[in-house]
Order: sequence, then structure tokens, then C-alpha cells
Amino acid sequence: MQKVLVTGGTGYIGSHTAVELIEAGFEVVIVDNLSNSYADSIDGVEKITGVRPAFIKADCASPQDMQQVFTEHPDIQAVIHFAALKAVGESVEKPLEYYKNNIYSLINLLEILKNRGGHLVFSSSCTVYGQPDVLPVTESSPIKKALSPYGNTKKIAEDILADTIQSTNKISGIALRYFNPIGAHPSAHIGEFPMGKPDNLVPFITQTAKGIWPELKVFGSDYNSPDGTAIRDYFHVVDLAKAHVIALKRLIEKGNKTPFEIFNVGAGNGVTVLEIIKSFERATGVKINYTLTDRRPGDIEKVWADTSYAEKELGWKAQLSLDEALLSAWNWEKTIDKQSHAKAQRGG
Repeated sequence: MQKVLVTGGTGYIGSHTAVELIEAGFEVVIVDNLSNSYADSIDGVEKITGVRPAFIKADCASPQDMQQVFTEHPDIQAVIHFAALKAVGESVEKPLEYYKNNIYSLINLLEILKNRGGHLVFSSSCTVYGQPDVLPVTESSPIKKALSPYGNTKKIAEDILADTIQSTNKISGIALRYFNPIGAHPSAHIGEFPMGKPDNLVPFITQTAKGIWPELKVFGSDYNSPDGTAIRDYFHVVDLAKAHVIALKRLIEKGNKTPFEIFNVGAGNGVTVLEIIKSFERATGVKINYTLTDRRPGDIEKVWADTSYAEKELGWKAQLSLDEALLSAWNWEKTIDKQSHAKAQRGG
């Protein structure tokens, strides 16, 4: 059984990927500093899989912490690296926090891997494309100036990965540029539960539906889209989690064509914010109170993926529908009590 380190593994995408890894026969070690997630998600992973992954509370941005992780688990053969700050709006307000955390954490991992060897699947983002001139975007679309420090950290991280892997024969890597994962595990044992006010659309929708917030603010109503709201490529987080396992197996089985590969992962079509709200209402029967407001700094107008390369090379394609994703998000939301929401709004 191969051992995989999942950084940021108590977070939204990390916990879902831990489930898929365990179900695929991997041994999982989770590292997280719990700055924007809860260790409770490990309980959820165990409920779903019957296996409790090892957990170490540590900061990937600390070289000492990461050395200690590999000292405790010297047989780690691969890393799936999620650990990062990820709120676009917050990154505009706190750029240095984002550069320090997101870049240092990757460098620390690579410093270790370049000496001992291993495989790395990196959590990248469609933000590297900025506002594309041509849609949908392919992996060869131009990398444009990022519109937020968060997006820039992903671009810089990809460059660091490419340069480091090129300099050594000990590391192989895949960056998954994903678009907008939503939803929750169908068991409703794990899902998206950010600390503080949600930055992402769907948890704000579900929390508004539950009455945590009086209304949902839709940022921007004057975009060049069918209804004036921004367009994104939304797809189910379980599909995304499966993509990480497929990418990891490709590296382990040496099916990769080059030492460092990049793939888009998304549904492959664009959906407006208002269409997401309508889909949620259709799937759940719950109406959302929303208002249209000004654009948010750092947001792009529209982006969606061409996923044909991932389908061809990885055999991966998003399978679950938008309605399924939104219904699963609502089912997850209904499991969260008021005390937990009050704690989250206090930031922990």
C-alpha cells in the first residue's frame, strides 16, 4: 500500500480527495494547520471509508514542520498539495500573506522531494488564465497577468514546479488547473464549510437558504453574459477528487509523457451566477433571497474549460450534474448546527 501525503487535507477538496485515495487503496497522511478548516472532517472521512487517515497538525510554510512530517513518515512516496490560502478578494487585501504562505509551502515540499524523490500533484487554478481572449481555454491558452495575488501565486507556483522538476530526475509532477468545484460527498459526512464569511458562491447560497445570512450579494450585474452576471465552470467536487487520484496513478505508473504535465479539470461549460441560483432552487425547492451589487475586485468576467486533453490523456471527465452538486451541498449544509456556524463566523 503506497503512502500519500495530502497537505491541506482537512479542507474542502483535500478531504474529498482523501476519501477517493483511501477507496483506491492508498494509505493517507493528512497535514493541515487548521487555519481555514476543521479536524472534524477526518471523522467524516472515517465514516465514509471505515479508515481513519493519519493526521499531523503542521504548517507547510514552516521548513521545520515539514521535515518533521517526513521524519515521522519516511515512506511517503507522493504528495497531493492543496495547502494554500485561496480567497481571491482577501488576497487583494492581504497580498503578502498569500505570497508567503502559498509560495513557501511549495518550496518547502520541493526542497524535501528533490533530495528523496517522489511524485507531486499540485492544486492549481484557472485563475492563471486571467481574463481569456478566447473561450473555452485549453492548456495552451496564454497565461495572462493575474487579476489577484491569489491567482499570481498559482502562476508562480507552476513556474517553480516546472523549473525544479526540470532540474532533477527525482520528481515528477502534474498540475491540475481546476475551475469551480462545488457540492459535497453524497453521504453528507464532508463538504465545504469555510471559516468566517464564505468567499465562494455555493456555501454562501446554502447558508443564505438556511438563514445564516439575510441575503446573497451577487457581485456584478453588468458583465457581458446572458444575464449580466459572471460566468464560471462549476463542477462536482467528487469528480475533482477522482481527477487527483487518476493523476497520481499516472505518475506512479509512469504513464506521464513529460516529467511535468498540466491538465484543465472542469465541467467544460460556462454557467452564470444567476443560473447557479436557479439550479439550486430547482434541485432543492428552496428560494434564495439575493441582490445584485457592484463587481468585486480581482474577479474575472467569464471563464470555462476545454477539458478534452484531460479526457484523452487521463480518461477523466466530469460525470455529476450541476443539480446533483447543488443538492449535495444543501444536504451537507443541513447537517451543520447553529453552534458550528457561530464558531465558524468567529474564525475558529
